[in-house]
Amino acid sequence: MNRHIMVLHRWRDRYALYEDYIDHADAQVSYITTAIGRASVPATAAAVAEVPATDDLPAVLAAARTLIGVFGEPDRVLALNEGDLDTAAQLRERLGCAGQLPRDVERFRDKLAMTRIVAEAGVRTPAFADAPDAQAVRRFARREGWPVVVKPRRGTASRGVLRLDGPEDLALLDASPPEPRLAEAYCGDPIYHVDGLWTGTGLGPWRASRYINTCVGFNDGDVLGSVEVDDPVLLGALGAFAAAVAGALSDQPWVFHLEAFVGTGPGGAPNITFLEVGYRVGGAEIPFLWREVHRLDLMSAAVAVQLGRQPRLADNPAPRADCVGGWLLVPTPVPAPCRVTAVALPEGESTPYATVVPPVGYLIPKAGGYEHVGARFRFRGRSTTAVESAIVKTAAHFQLECVTEEGTS
Repeated sequence: MNRHIMVLHRWRDRYALYEDYIDHADAQVSYITTAIGRASVPATAAAVAEVPATDDLPAVLAAARTLIGVFGEPDRVLALNEGDLDTAAQLRERLGCAGQLPRDVERFRDKLAMTRIVAEAGVRTPAFADAPDAQAVRRFARREGWPVVVKPRRGTASRGVLRLDGPEDLALLDASPPEPRLAEAYCGDPIYHVDGLWTGTGLGPWRASRYINTCVGFNDGDVLGSVEVDDPVLLGALGAFAAAVAGALSDQPWVFHLEAFVGTGPGGAPNITFLEVGYRVGGAEIPFLWREVHRLDLMSAAVAVQLGRQPRLADNPAPRADCVGGWLLVPTPVPAPCRVTAVALPEGESTPYATVVPPVGYLIPKAGGYEHVGARFRFRGRSTTAVESAIVKTAAHFQLECVTEEGTS
């Protein structure tokens, strides 16, 4: 047992089933994680090093050196959360181990580079431009008109996304911390996401879903949901679109989470516009839905890619009758960290099949992302309409009360 595999891990819940993907008896599997993430590290881990944050490169490097002192240089470094992809790439480069290096992940992490590549492949995108400062955004708006969406070129979970409706809103940009940004023409069409595996030559298993509300709205206090699509015409168009995007970005296997605007074109045909794509399994409840509803584990394919193996993920030969999935996230009613003071779950036939609801007295940490939120729900049913109805009813009837606790995390 000489192989050393190092894992960057930040989830408390079991988004990834590492022991199913890596034989922990055949390799020394070490984990670099946080105090929150430590709870879901497998008991068979060779060692666990704790850091304040898994995207804190100096802290991760120090932890890695400690683990290397025990197990030797890692053969591979794994990172499944989008927020850790850059850190893992830099770690591989510093340690000289195989896998994606910073130059390899650039097209997946820099949204300006990503959008350029997709546009050059002939895929429809919004008008876009680099936005280093407010003046660049003003020039872009003169060309393309208002509103303009400005977002970090390297960001997750819609962090820092701004909609600027006119020149007076440029003050919002001036008040934001400086970082590389991208400007895009605003598109008001509904947003969909497509999740799946690109084999290197074509689509493997994939699913398409429509968001209920938006990721940006969730940051402002709205609920966020998603329901899988069962319309065959729309699925055909989204599948072709996903293949074009995935193939433009890589001729190697990769797991993707693609977001796109879907409007109606001439004759009622879907009119699809690229938004962005992540080199990873989709967040929120997507990994759970794939395992529980579709009996497929996208995380296993993502791990195979990072280990340099060919991902094996065959379509389920016997899908369930209730094979349309959906999910709902409810934000905390006050900023985290906050303590739960009251919870009221909805009752009736349209209830979710899985819930992650904090009990009264629970302290919800200020951790960001879509895991540590007010509540999480998962749904399945026979149609998009039925699942969406259940999501909307749950959102309307679920009640959560919290009080902010200062000085805690």
